[in-house]
Amino acid sequence: MQFSKNLCLLLASATSIGAAAIAGPAYRPHYHPHGVPVLSNRPYPNTTIAGVTVIDTPIVRLAREFTRNHSSEAVYKHQIRSWLFGTLLIANNETLKNSVDIEVHAVAAILHDLGWDTTPNSPVTSHDHRFEVDGAIASRKFIEQYGDSNWDARRTQLVWDAIALHTTRTIGYYKELEVQLTSMGISVDYDGLRPGVTNETYTQITTEYPNFDLKQATNDTFIFICATKPEQTYDNQLQPWGERYVANYSTKGNLRIDHIFDHL
Repeated sequence: MQFSKNLCLLLASATSIGAAAIAGPAYRPHYHPHGVPVLSNRPYPNTTIAGVTVIDTPIVRLAREFTRNHSSEAVYKHQIRSWLFGTLLIANNETLKNSVDIEVHAVAAILHDLGWDTTPNSPVTSHDHRFEVDGAIASRKFIEQYGDSNWDARRTQLVWDAIALHTTRTIGYYKELEVQLTSMGISVDYDGLRPGVTNETYTQITTEYPNFDLKQATNDTFIFICATKPEQTYDNQLQPWGERYVANYSTKGNLRIDHIFDHL
């Protein structure tokens, strides 16, 4: 994995949220004990993207470059839009501002579709995991390699869970807020507005990061996964893509109901 020269220098100097990440006069660097969440109800290093104020720490910048290097342009834009939409959901709700670790949310949202990498021999995907699990595993490795001392086991696990469960709303929406908000931000990109995202802010984001290619990218990726590792698609939302578009794709004998009835 190659990073740009500037980000390599950033990484080398970044052992915590310190001066290199400061943006804005209100921020005052201070020691972060191990595993402390970064909340948006107090000053934090930030920048503005598509009119949205977002956290701007070394690992968030590295995540943006990492996902760009392992994503098509369409998928990269989707992940950034999902982050921005989720950020708006948090910023416009006082309870969430006081509760959600925005650095955890940022890393999870930005990296959530690493499992969509269709590059041959990609280092972030496998032949025997669901794409969500591939993304979660790759993100954990990313944090272990590039995270500072504040990335304890719990914060890392939240990122893993947020990515692994982002398509399983019937479970993810009952998990920790960081897990919920990662999925909810992604849902805005597919399903439309939620409270906290207005028509104006939606237009600002989709103007800077156009979404005209999301449908085709989703379709192509899901078909590719169904064709290359069908065993990882029978029990989840990808199954219809296999049934509609992949020759010789069959769920017969491969569904959970078949396994239960065969062995009981």
